Amino acid sequence: MFRRTFWFTAGAAAGVWATTKVNRKIKQLTPESLAAQAANKAVEAGHRLKDFALDVRDNMAEREAELGDALGINEQPDPAELPQRRFAVIQNTFTTKAVHTKQPKYLENNRYSINNRNEDH
Repeated sequence: MFRRTFWFTAGAAAGVWATTKVNRKIKQLTPESLAAQAANKAVEAGHRLKDFALDVRDNMAEREAELGDALGINEQPDPAELPQRRFAVIQNTFTTKAVHTKQPKYLENNRYSINNRNEDH
């Protein structure tokens, strides 16, 4: 009698356990749940990428400072030692004269003159 009760109880417990497990899995596979999981994963990936980019930027600035110190670029030069700058003077080449558009005498009656706008010549 106890044997039958034991196996009946064990079977009922296994059934309840399997039913709850299947229901949880079904709820996880609904479109809303899948969308929420994907959004969470995307946010996590974005945070990881941001952290990576900040680490790269910090290390890049540190390495740039090291190279600047090694090459002497970061040192401030003495203003007395700087060469004097010379500026080039550029002449104004623009003119305000009117452009001459009158044709020479030998082109006045020419059909290929500059004022002939006829396309079929």
